[in-house]
Amino acid sequence: MKAPAPLEALTAAFKRLPGVGTKTAQRYAYHLLQHDREGAVLLARALAEAGERIRHCARCNTFTELEVCETCSSPRRDPALLCVVETPADQLTIEHTLSYRGLYFVLMGRLSPLDGIGPRQIGLDRLLARASDGVVREVILATNFTQEGEATAHYIGGMLRARGLRVTRLARGVPVGSELEYVDPSTIAQALRDRRTVSEDGDA
Repeated sequence: MKAPAPLEALTAAFKRLPGVGTKTAQRYAYHLLQHDREGAVLLARALAEAGERIRHCARCNTFTELEVCETCSSPRRDPALLCVVETPADQLTIEHTLSYRGLYFVLMGRLSPLDGIGPRQIGLDRLLARASDGVVREVILATNFTQEGEATAHYIGGMLRARGLRVTRLARGVPVGSELEYVDPSTIAQALRDRRTVSEDGDA
C-alpha cells in the first residue's frame, strides 16, 4: 500500500536532516500525525517563520533576524579580536563560556574537498576582507579538532598570516576529534585562555 502523497512528502522532508534515514523519518512523520497533530502544526509554523525571517549577519555570517546581529553591533565587544568558528552552534557554545568578549566570523562549514567544499563554499573571501579591515589584530581559529577542522584552520592560518595578522588556535584542552558544540563550557574557556600562536607550518 502506498502512503498518501502528503505523508510521503513529510517523510522525505525529515530525511533531509543529518543522520535521519527512511525508517527514522517515517517514525517521526507517523508519530506527529498519530499522537501530536498540534505539534506538527507548531513545527510547520516554526520552520516557515525561520525560513522567512532568519538571514545571515552582514558582518559575521551567523544567523540573525537583523542586517547586523546583536553581537556585531554591541559596543561592549572587542573589535580587535575575531574568533573563527564553523557553525552558529559553535559560536553559541563559546558565548556560554562567558570568557570571550571579541567578535566572530562563522564559516557555515569547513573545508572538505571530497565533498566538494572548498574556500569559496565557506566564504573565505569574506573572512579575509573582514579580518583585513584594519581593526582586527588577532584571529582565533576555533574550528573543530577533526581532520577537516584542522585542515581548515591550517589553510586559514596561512592566508591570514600573509596579511600580517596574528593567528592563534584553541589550546588542546579540547579533545582531539571533538566538536565544540558538544564540549563543556569550562573546557572551552580554558582552551581560549591557553590559545597558542599558529606557526607557518600550522603547528604551535
